[in-house]
Amino acid sequence: MFKQLEKINLRPAPFQFNTADVLWTDNHTSKKMLESHLNEDFEVSIQNEEFVNHSVDWIVNHFGLNQNRRVADFGCGMGTYATRLAEKGADVTGIDFSERFIRYAKEVAKQKGLAINYVQQNYLEFETEEWFDLITLLLCDFCALSPSQRKTMLEKFYKFLKPGGSLLIDVYSLNAFDQREETETYEHSRLDGFWSPENYYCFQNIFKYDEEKVILDKYTIIEEKRTRVVYNWLQYYSEDSLRNEFEENGFKVEEFFSDVTGTAISPESLEIVIVAKKA
Repeated sequence: MFKQLEKINLRPAPFQFNTADVLWTDNHTSKKMLESHLNEDFEVSIQNEEFVNHSVDWIVNHFGLNQNRRVADFGCGMGTYATRLAEKGADVTGIDFSERFIRYAKEVAKQKGLAINYVQQNYLEFETEEWFDLITLLLCDFCALSPSQRKTMLEKFYKFLKPGGSLLIDVYSLNAFDQREETETYEHSRLDGFWSPENYYCFQNIFKYDEEKVILDKYTIIEEKRTRVVYNWLQYYSEDSLRNEFEENGFKVEEFFSDVTGTAISPESLEIVIVAKKA
């Protein structure tokens, strides 16, 4: 038992392991993820509908989206932004890892009569000959990628954007990093059986990497017949570190905001929104 606990509490190197497929492709967990995204009162829900609508209005106005503008929404999930942008007249492509989320998004598009091009694929592997006026990667999805994965994405974004096209991405700030603390917790089949329909025990470790400005939420899920470990990595940024990463990959940084409704950036901001252009 002691050796098992030692393993559970072991701190890996930053981004040493990648288990993104567990959340998005596991049949049970992806179902729970979709339920949580549809429930605004749930702890891990996406932003509420009022915020999203305000955000979409700002995006449409800020980037001048209309029927002649093409948008690619990476990590589109259940189509929260893709649906609304298409309703505003944009030509939208949505890419997401989760078959369940894409299926839901396609059904919504069908019900609303929207011609959205949804692609169910790991966006790190996505390729297209099409060019876009605007590419988005929202809900701080960029933070979950390793340094090499982020470089891959920025290279793809640069290739997919039209000359002068824009990139809109939100990330977690260093202020948010400072508010996180290292903890170890233990639970028994909580969150309405989020991790499994079977009886299970879950150990959660939160590790902080001060030098790299990275947080790891490590979940060890123990069931009667199997044990799984899920690693949820998050990179945190300052405006300078974010600017450097984008400029190193050929982008011209245009603006910073506090959120995707265009709120001005401040030292208290928990997120940083970057608008960059293809040079």
